[in-house]
Amino acid sequence: MGRIAVATIVSLWVVPISILVNHIVPEPYMDEIFHVPQAQQYCKGNFRSWDPMITTPPGLYYLSLAHVACLLFPGTSFVKAASSFSEGCSTAILRSSNGVLAVVCSVLVYEIIRHLRPNLDERKATLIAVVLAMFPLHWFFTFLYYTDVASLAAVLAMYLACLKKRYWFSALLGALAVVIRQTNIVWILFVCCSEVINITLAGQRDRIGVDDTDFSVRKNSRSIPKNSVSNLRKRKVSSSADTEIHSMLTSSVSSQSCTSGLLNETKAIFQKLWHMKLEFLVSFSPFIMVFASFVAFVRWNGSVVLGAKEAHAVSPHFAQIMYFGLFSVLATAPTYCSFSQAAELSRSSWKNKSLGFSQITLALVAGFISIHFFSIAHPYLLADNRHYPFYLWRKVIKAHWSMKYLLVPLYVYSWLSIITRLGKVQRKIWVLAFFLATAAVLVPAPLIEFRYYTIPFFFLILHSHIDDYQSWLVMGFLYTTVNAFTMVMFLYRPFHWSHEPGTQRFIW
Repeated sequence: MGRIAVATIVSLWVVPISILVNHIVPEPYMDEIFHVPQAQQYCKGNFRSWDPMITTPPGLYYLSLAHVACLLFPGTSFVKAASSFSEGCSTAILRSSNGVLAVVCSVLVYEIIRHLRPNLDERKATLIAVVLAMFPLHWFFTFLYYTDVASLAAVLAMYLACLKKRYWFSALLGALAVVIRQTNIVWILFVCCSEVINITLAGQRDRIGVDDTDFSVRKNSRSIPKNSVSNLRKRKVSSSADTEIHSMLTSSVSSQSCTSGLLNETKAIFQKLWHMKLEFLVSFSPFIMVFASFVAFVRWNGSVVLGAKEAHAVSPHFAQIMYFGLFSVLATAPTYCSFSQAAELSRSSWKNKSLGFSQITLALVAGFISIHFFSIAHPYLLADNRHYPFYLWRKVIKAHWSMKYLLVPLYVYSWLSIITRLGKVQRKIWVLAFFLATAAVLVPAPLIEFRYYTIPFFFLILHSHIDDYQSWLVMGFLYTTVNAFTMVMFLYRPFHWSHEPGTQRFIW
C-alpha cells in the first residue's frame, strides 16, 4: 500500500478510459475547441498567438509542452524536440497530460493525508486517496483537455510543500497554480493563513478533535524561538506530545468547550505575528511576492480574466456558496445525510437554545437574501443544454417560483453540517478562513459551473476527518455510479442541434 499503490490503482482506470474517450470523441469538444488549438500554437513555437475567448492564463499549455517533450522525445534535448512538437500535440496527447496529472493528484492527496494525520492507518489513507480520485467532477475532466485537473494538482502540490515548510518551493508552485487559473490566488492566501494558524496556535491544544490531530505542527507544545527562522521551518513532532494529546482525546467532543473562541484565537494569532513579525515576514515573503505580482497583473490587465471579459464579469453571486454547501453534503452523503448527523445538530442546538435558535435564524435569513437578491441566471446557463446545471436550474430550481426558497433550509442544513463537522477537528479561525476562501472563489463567478467546486471540496474533505471504512466505501460506490452514468451519457447519448451542425454531448 502507499503512494505506489494509489498511483497504480488510479492508472488502471485512467489509461483504458482515456483510450475509449479518444476513440469515440477524437476531436476537441466544448471548451477544448479553444484550449487545443491554443496549445498547438504553442507547440509550433507561436507564443504570441492568443485566442481572445480564452479566460485563463497559459499555464496548462506550458505543462503540456513539458509533457509532450517527456512523452514523445525522452532523452532528446528540448531544442531538437521543438521542431517535432507540432506533430506530437494531437488532441489525444494533450488530453493525456491531464491523465498524468490525475495520477499525480491522487499521490499528492495521499501524501497530504499522511502529513496531516501521521497516525492514520496506511490502508485507510490509500482508500481515501483512491476514492477522492473518483470524485465525479475531478474524474470526468481527467479525460478532457480542461484546466481543472492541472489547477488542482498545482494547488495540492503547493499545499503539501507549505505543510513541509518549503515555503519558496510552495510559492513557486502557487505561482504555477495562478498561471493555470487566476482564482487560485485565493488558495495561496488560504494556505498561508492555514500555515500561520498552525504556527501561531501550535502551543494551544484546547481545540483538538477526536481523532488524530489535523496539523502535525499543532502537536508540538513548544514555542518558536524568536531568533530562529529555521525552527519555524523545521518543527518536529515530539513523542511525549503525542502521548499527552492521545490522553486528552478520550473526552467527548461535546465536553470540549471553546475556551479559546474565535476572538481569542484571532487575538492570539495577531499577538504572535507581532511578536515574531520579522521571522514571519522572511518566511512568507515568497507568497507576498506572488500576491504582489498578481495585483500588478490585475491592474495592468484591467480584470482578473484574460478574454471574454463581458461574459465573465465579476458579479455578487452569493447563491453560489449555497449551491456549494448542498453539493458538498450530497457528495459526502454517508457522513452528512444521516440520522446521526441530524440528531447531532439537534442536540447541539438544544443544549444552547437561544444561541442555536439565533444562529439558525440568521443563517436562514442570509440564505433567503442570497437566493432572492443574489441568484444569477447567466445566459450560458439558460442557453446551453449540454451541461447538467441547465437541467437542475430548469427542472428543480425553476420548477416553481417557490422552489428556490424551499431549498434554502437544505442549503442552511448543509452548511451547518459542514461547520459542525469541521468544528470538531479544526480551530474556529480555520473554519472561518475556509468559508471566506470558498466564498471568495465562488461568489464572484456569475456562471454556475460545478467544476469550480473541486478545489474547495478537496480542502473540505481532507480536513473533515471522515474515518470509518463504511463511509468511504459507500462514497466510492456512489462516485463510481455517477461516473459511469456521466461517461455513458457523454460517449453514447449524443444529440444534435437544429440551428448548429455537429454532434453535441452531455458534460458536467
